Amino acid sequence: MKLLAKWLLSAVALLAVAHLVSGVVVSSFASALVAAVVIGLFNAILRPVLIVLTLPVTVLTLGLFLFVINALMFYWAASLLDGFQVQRFSDALLGSLVYTVLGMVINSALEGLFAQK
Repeated sequence: MKLLAKWLLSAVALLAVAHLVSGVVVSSFASALVAAVVIGLFNAILRPVLIVLTLPVTVLTLGLFLFVINALMFYWAASLLDGFQVQRFSDALLGSLVYTVLGMVINSALEGLFAQK
């Protein structure tokens, strides 16, 4: 149940990102649902590999390169999907930051909601 709620709220977060960042376009809620799954898969599978491969750069930049990795996940997901578009890399960077903040709020709210018995 928690996974389903997180998926739906992540899709809503993507719609919010599209509303807040002018270079991010999500055509429908169904597209947001698919994009949330693709971003989640990229973050689960590709992100750890990229973090290990770029570890020297990440250490040199004191972790700031992780923002670039997040933006790449966001940008690559948009390049694969029709209903989810990101115009420029700077839009992907800003969109991924907003999406990450909203995701942290969602995770915190769901932990509080599902931890109560």
